[in-house]
Amino acid sequence: MENISYGKIVLIGAGHVGSAILDSLLRMNLADEIVVINRNEKKALGVVLDASHTTAFAYSANANIRVGTYEDCKDAQIIINTAGPSIQPGNSRDRMVLLQTNVQVMKEIMTQITTYTRSAIIINVSNPMDILTYIAQKEFNYPRNLLIGTGTLLDTARFNKMLADLCGVDAKNVTGFVLGEHGGTSFIPWNAVNIVGIPFHDFQKQFGLKEPVDCEKLLHEVKVSGLDIVELKGYTSSGIALSVCRLVGAIMRNERAVVPASVVLEGEYGLEGIAMSLPCVISRNGVERTLQIPLDKEGEKNLKICYEYLRNVIKSIS
Repeated sequence: MENISYGKIVLIGAGHVGSAILDSLLRMNLADEIVVINRNEKKALGVVLDASHTTAFAYSANANIRVGTYEDCKDAQIIINTAGPSIQPGNSRDRMVLLQTNVQVMKEIMTQITTYTRSAIIINVSNPMDILTYIAQKEFNYPRNLLIGTGTLLDTARFNKMLADLCGVDAKNVTGFVLGEHGGTSFIPWNAVNIVGIPFHDFQKQFGLKEPVDCEKLLHEVKVSGLDIVELKGYTSSGIALSVCRLVGAIMRNERAVVPASVVLEGEYGLEGIAMSLPCVISRNGVERTLQIPLDKEGEKNLKICYEYLRNVIKSIS
């Protein structure tokens, strides 16, 4: 195993998402050293200079921020990949339009990373999330527990916020997960949703709702919210940046936090040959274990639909 510089993060990509992640890492004091890699080195330098000046303020950690190369991966604790184009306003609202381009980008990046390390925890942010996470792990034989996609972590945050607003509570009191694909076939196991132990089927009575929660409508809103933000703002950055920081924090602090993240399946629910989001225990070792929420018949059906869709996409590019 290579020597690891604990507290060192390599951030690949200095676009809107990469810059937002860098800012959030600094605000949350999650790293001692952050190395930014970008094809356009001048842009990377601009991002680094802008961010480095914030470390002079009292509330910001004095982290070392610099532009680097893939050789800096050799002793990194965490590598965050944001590289590749993202969906643009007016384009298709399907992340799969990025498939061919970003598959090639991911292969190029993994070739570089694996030249220097197989010990760093890689967090993949680029889309299509689950396909790229699968390719990165399987085609490069990277340790499965060390390759994590942000997956439905942000979808889950959006769901928890929307449901909390309906019920008039703090989103942090909601326990519920969006699982499966970070995309159109994602699903919510409603039988596992609760607020401080109150099961989903009791929400109308307990929280004085005028009518039951419309599950299909809420799931649809969760699925399209990110795409709506792209149309309105031009890109998404804040939510995904905090999603990455949630994973980084769990790793750095060895939290063993349970969060939904995209991992390559190895028999969960009897499935394999894809990556999708399941609840994962995240620690300094990456994915400690995956958890299998008991699914009702509707959940089992939705899981199968998601699996078949992702499997067919992977077959199409094999």
